[in-house]
Amino acid sequence: MPRCTPRTTLDRLRTPRRFPKFLKAASICVLVAGLLSPLTQAAAAGGTAGLAANDYCGGQCSDILPPGENGNATLAQILLNQVFGTQPDHAEDQLGPYSNLAAGYSTLTDDKINTFFNDASFGVASDQVASTTKPGGRTDVTIVRDKKSGVPHITGTTRYGTEYGAGYAAAQDRLWLMDVFRHVGRGQLTSFAGGAPSNQGLEQEFWRNAPYTEADLQAQIDSATANAGARGAQALADANAYLDGINSYIDASDSGRYFPGEYVLTGHKDAITNAGTIDHFKLTDLVALASVIGALFGSGGGGEVNNALSLLAAQSQYGVTEGTKVWESFRERNDPEAALTVHNGESFPYATKPDTAQGEALPDAGSVAQEPLVYDRTGSAGTAKATGASATAAATTLTSAKRGMSNALVVSGKATASGHPIAVFGPQTGYFAPQLLMLQEIQGPGLSARGASFAGLSMYVELGRGQDYSWSATTSGQDIIDTYAVELCQDDYHYLYHGTCIAMDKVERTNSWKPTTADGTAAGSYRMQVYRTKYGPVEYRATVGGKKVAYTTLRSSYMHEADSIIGFQMLNDPDYVKSPGTFQSAVQHINYTFNWFYADSAHTAYYNSGDNPVRASGVDAEFPVWAQAAYEWQNWDPATNTAAYTPASAHPNSVDQDYYISWNNKQAKDYTTAPWGDGSVHRGNLLEDRVKKLAAAGGVTRSALTRAMADAALADLRAEDVLPKLLQVVKSSPVTDTAAAAAVTKLSDWVTAGARRKETSAGSKTYANADAIRILDAWWPLMVKAEFAPGLGTDLYTAFTANLPIDESPSAAHGPTGAHAGSSFQYGWWSYVDKDIRAVLGQPVQGGLAQKYCGGGSLSACRDILISTLKTAAGLTAAQVYPGDDQCSAGDQWCADSIVQRALGGIKHGRITWQNRPTYQQVVEYTSHR
Repeated sequence: MPRCTPRTTLDRLRTPRRFPKFLKAASICVLVAGLLSPLTQAAAAGGTAGLAANDYCGGQCSDILPPGENGNATLAQILLNQVFGTQPDHAEDQLGPYSNLAAGYSTLTDDKINTFFNDASFGVASDQVASTTKPGGRTDVTIVRDKKSGVPHITGTTRYGTEYGAGYAAAQDRLWLMDVFRHVGRGQLTSFAGGAPSNQGLEQEFWRNAPYTEADLQAQIDSATANAGARGAQALADANAYLDGINSYIDASDSGRYFPGEYVLTGHKDAITNAGTIDHFKLTDLVALASVIGALFGSGGGGEVNNALSLLAAQSQYGVTEGTKVWESFRERNDPEAALTVHNGESFPYATKPDTAQGEALPDAGSVAQEPLVYDRTGSAGTAKATGASATAAATTLTSAKRGMSNALVVSGKATASGHPIAVFGPQTGYFAPQLLMLQEIQGPGLSARGASFAGLSMYVELGRGQDYSWSATTSGQDIIDTYAVELCQDDYHYLYHGTCIAMDKVERTNSWKPTTADGTAAGSYRMQVYRTKYGPVEYRATVGGKKVAYTTLRSSYMHEADSIIGFQMLNDPDYVKSPGTFQSAVQHINYTFNWFYADSAHTAYYNSGDNPVRASGVDAEFPVWAQAAYEWQNWDPATNTAAYTPASAHPNSVDQDYYISWNNKQAKDYTTAPWGDGSVHRGNLLEDRVKKLAAAGGVTRSALTRAMADAALADLRAEDVLPKLLQVVKSSPVTDTAAAAAVTKLSDWVTAGARRKETSAGSKTYANADAIRILDAWWPLMVKAEFAPGLGTDLYTAFTANLPIDESPSAAHGPTGAHAGSSFQYGWWSYVDKDIRAVLGQPVQGGLAQKYCGGGSLSACRDILISTLKTAAGLTAAQVYPGDDQCSAGDQWCADSIVQRALGGIKHGRITWQNRPTYQQVVEYTSHR
């Protein structure tokens, strides 16, 4: 049967583009008619539900989450979508408004904000009630859904009933997705959903990072709840009630035959007899889900082995002393030109370079080998696509360049027209169908919030608003992962722990699959195997000074995936969060690495969360260290993986700064982030430049701050912040070559026009300045290599590109979300190019590179390199620059950039124009406070 093979690691269960003959023509109508005949979900239309009295936003809170709230579809709805393109109710009604902001932001006014966003006020006006449900026939909870977006508004009179309703609503909207990701977290996706190479890569990526047994998952629940007193007990009760609601919906949808159709397409249910089961959810499923989300968005660090390899390459190229200087200059641990979230000059030292490193365990040259994960491949598991997916998954897992994404713009009331703070913020979590996040409002004893939560973890709102405050997060990326060199003894599977030779713990997972309607991948199987030590899972093997070692990675949140539940519980509690201080106290209980932002009617606040381990004196967090007591985290207990952590005051934090920006940039002075690239040019600058200007002028409004975000969302970072300097070099002498001169004119015109990747008009699917954009997309990789490779040498240049990719344009396939993911310009060599070109021009550079690279530091030689590569780039056709993929034909520039809602189920959506902005986004300005 023909099918579309997914290209990227999260593009999983794409239902066939063409159906077999028996599903075509009149046959499809008969089948659909039969499938529509079973009972539909009970819900009474109409009803009454007034606007909540506990809402202090004054109608000025808005949000958006494409494509739509409804992420479940019956088999009939999936077939109708695949054949006729019809959409289930509320499956994509937020996609159009979200997309339209790209063309409409320039004339945006406050009264038009909800043209592009939802009204995020509490409650539902009586004339806007679409349905009212009493889940499970309970009398202590009601789920009201609004007409515009179908968001569930859950109101309970008991705590149990409220959480039961939250679970029921989650299953109504995301049951299939929740099931997919509980299997991802356990490393069992292929056995559940099919053996597509993308599925193989996904389960390998996450299971390598968190190879938990069922006992491990349960132990994390026991630990998280036992160590949190009354709040821990309440969290456990909330989770159990939430599960009861999920399982109630599973039973109701199964008997009523309105469960998600993907269960039929993947062979778990029979469409005719209803045979088969949908397994109930249990507490350990929530931990498995949390481990996936934490790994994707909240676990900074790692990459120490790659760092060691590039350092050794630098020392080989330049000698130890000069090579170390070169390496440090590219690392940019604490670059003085970096955009900062806390920009008042306050210092928060963390993971700083020691004067004299202690305990370093750098590998012998050529000795490093990655630890295999997959064994005993059979059938389709042995294809080139499958092994390629495994290689990509391993590289993604082990890099320090975690693509958490997300941005925030927050302005103090001192700079706004109303005198009240304004925030535009949200997480970039990629684009999926259904979306990873879901919207809800939850009102009950001790709970009062509206916003987004990850599907299957929505017992609390994770990002959103309370009665008189809103909060959001961006991925921070500070280093909470260290690499240890454990010395082997006896054989390759025993190691020394405090002088005693002990065995590694082997954990295995065997998966097999066969073709289904959803995934026609041929039958296959494999076994995943991870060796665990007290210092974490084994990731590499090597020798150090001739001694055989295993390199392990230890993450402070390892075995603690459930701990953050307490912080989220507090954020939803109106009796707890009442001020910036109580907000900061709440997010201090979140052990994942995030930047948290807060706004109410009078104050703003910021706090960087995460369990930052206190390292032993002299340990350099950039490199592997020996697994010996002297170099372990302070007070580290391997039995519980707990340690001494830096105090809250040592985390970057602030209250009522004039403004805050974050786009995964550096948090504060002296606070080292694990990924490379926090230098003079970072996508955070796109926000910093715009918001700083707005705040300085004063009179900021919600629409003005939204316009700043939307303008940055269309900006090409390279063109806005680096291209003008490149053109300055090129124009340092007259450009006599006609091809080069034409390219320079096009690029210059684009910069003058604003350096945006924007359609000529709404829906045109053609960029203004299209030729200039094509030229820069082609020129950047050619130029970077020609600028740096001759001076660095091939080995060091290649090693540095493993630490930091050179480019991340919108059309590039990158990170766990692959191409067509919206998020762009997070990682690249723009800072290196900027600093090097400025140095060649003789301009002042703080924290410059150790040497000049473009043309060996000669302006004329540098100019020759730039013009030569520019001519080559200008001569490349659109088809060469944009070669096409499973979504786009070769040469289609707009399509290459476009955002695709990657199918995680059977419903497909159309492409939208590129924007580099949060997936879920709030625009808020509170008018009063309790």
